Amino acid sequence: MPYGYNGKILRVDLSSKSLTTEELPENFYRQYFGGESLIGYFLLRELPRGVEPLSPDNKLIFAAGPLTGVPAGGCGRHSVGSKSPLTGGFGEAEAGGYWGTELKMAGFDAIIVEGKAEKPVYLFIRDGEAQIRDASHLWGLKTLECQNTIREDLGDSGIKVAQIGPGGENLVPFACIANDLDAFAGRTGLGAVMGSKNLKAVACRGHQRLSLADPQAVAAIARWIRDNTPVANKRMHDFGTANLVPTLNKNGGLPTRNFQDGSFEGVDKISGQTMKDTILVKRRSCFACAIQCKREVKVEKPYTVDPSYGGPEYETIAALGSDCGIDSLETIAKGNELTNAYGLDSISCGSSIAFAMECFEHGLLTPQDTGGLDLRFGNGAAMLEMIEQIAQRKGLGALLSQGVARASKKIGPAAKEFALHIKGQEIPMHEPRWKQGLGIGYIMSPTGADHCHNMHDSNYNTMSALLGEAKSLGILEPVPADDLSPAKMRMLIYSSLWMHFLNSAVNCYFVNVFGRVGFERTAQLVNSVTGWNTSVFELMKVGERAVNLAQAFNVREGFTSHDDEMPHRFFTPHTSGPLQGVALDPKAFQEAKETYYDMMGWPHGSPSPAKLGELGIEWAIPLMRAE
Repeated sequence: MPYGYNGKILRVDLSSKSLTTEELPENFYRQYFGGESLIGYFLLRELPRGVEPLSPDNKLIFAAGPLTGVPAGGCGRHSVGSKSPLTGGFGEAEAGGYWGTELKMAGFDAIIVEGKAEKPVYLFIRDGEAQIRDASHLWGLKTLECQNTIREDLGDSGIKVAQIGPGGENLVPFACIANDLDAFAGRTGLGAVMGSKNLKAVACRGHQRLSLADPQAVAAIARWIRDNTPVANKRMHDFGTANLVPTLNKNGGLPTRNFQDGSFEGVDKISGQTMKDTILVKRRSCFACAIQCKREVKVEKPYTVDPSYGGPEYETIAALGSDCGIDSLETIAKGNELTNAYGLDSISCGSSIAFAMECFEHGLLTPQDTGGLDLRFGNGAAMLEMIEQIAQRKGLGALLSQGVARASKKIGPAAKEFALHIKGQEIPMHEPRWKQGLGIGYIMSPTGADHCHNMHDSNYNTMSALLGEAKSLGILEPVPADDLSPAKMRMLIYSSLWMHFLNSAVNCYFVNVFGRVGFERTAQLVNSVTGWNTSVFELMKVGERAVNLAQAFNVREGFTSHDDEMPHRFFTPHTSGPLQGVALDPKAFQEAKETYYDMMGWPHGSPSPAKLGELGIEWAIPLMRAE
């Protein structure tokens, strides 16, 4: 058994009710690490081409990494993956909190779920043993009630629960998987896959401490992280991710009214400072983390908001707030509670509502379509009602629950302009007309538009501390945020490969990148945990292998370079604000896309045999070409 791992993967066949344990050699773990990379390995190897995402033939994989459960800040994360019901391609997302650590302490590195149960069930894992248990009494419960009931049934308040809400039960294609009530594997619709298998929850309890090759060295690095990352990332500690709101607004990068604008007149009402001064009651953290970027809020008027569900992160504030034209922090907090309780990705949910609002204002949707709702930008009550309808797939929510790509096709051709997605996944709350390298990252993401395994140009357009760290990779000069030169593509690739490594390790970039842990110290941490003689070079190759496995999966599923396209809206300029007159240039964007392909070894968007061979995954070549 390698240090940092349990050396065991639990395979669950819900159709046959069988539970088996697989043990894999150390070199497997060193090559595929965990998290995103491990998920890519099993999905590409084991899923035949063309599997229907919501069929029993799809697989749902929960995967920790060697850093999951290490007693150091940033080490409380895990990944979940499957074939996505939202995009039809590679689906994967990461979550923080405590559940991933509990899975490792319960004796497993990953869970591969196959088949479909005849009736609702949940999985209970305790100290190396697993059971499939009846969940009929849990089906239909929101996430807080479900978690409390499982803990009561099993007589242990320390059990950690990863679960779906009614949104996942109702197979909403952007349903998420929630754990700890405020952490989510949010994107690509993994909650719908879980619901399609009649799997309500995975509950974990473990008492096994992670084996470390050099505990003293790990403790020394953990102390450095504890003492330094809250200082390096002070605004995240003080105001959470909502600290981004005023900065993005100032630069024209705060999505407003379905990305029609980049600055919001109500920005001061929805900022992290306002949250701190009004509705914040507590900071929360993930396992062993001193930054404490999570929020807990309490609201009594005009809505009652249960603090059990935490508080809104930046993406939720933008998606349910500025992007819908809503400036009431209390309303946004209620929307956050609803998406958390129902188990919906707040980005896709808010984007779908913003899309519908723009359609309504242009007469493509009428009061007859909305059931009488005045679905205009700024109507907070209508936004909350639409969350309820989407989760239950009722009324207009039945249409919007399909995501903007499918909904726009049903509304009609004129709606396409307002449907902002890439590969079927809604755009995150970061403006590609400002951060143009991030825009290339959006179209190249195997999961559809994603901001978490991407670069944010604004971090590298001055001689910042982050750029100082990047000098160790040979990135020596700042590059403007609106630059799309080969220098920017190199910066994008190096940055995103490190993010893909972090998603395989699995480690938090708020701590690792913005907390200034850095490349060399991370390599030292991996060495101290595993006992391997790893290097930054090898870790970057882990990230490169992960994204190539995901891209090979998409190519096998029929994706081409034509799917790597940006919505037309971002090629049209803002008419006011800091980005007035600024838009993506089609020619420069296409040239950057081709440069990215060339640098990655992806001719026409498909990983070359030489690239797969260089990464040691030549076994993927015939699978990628499978008919």
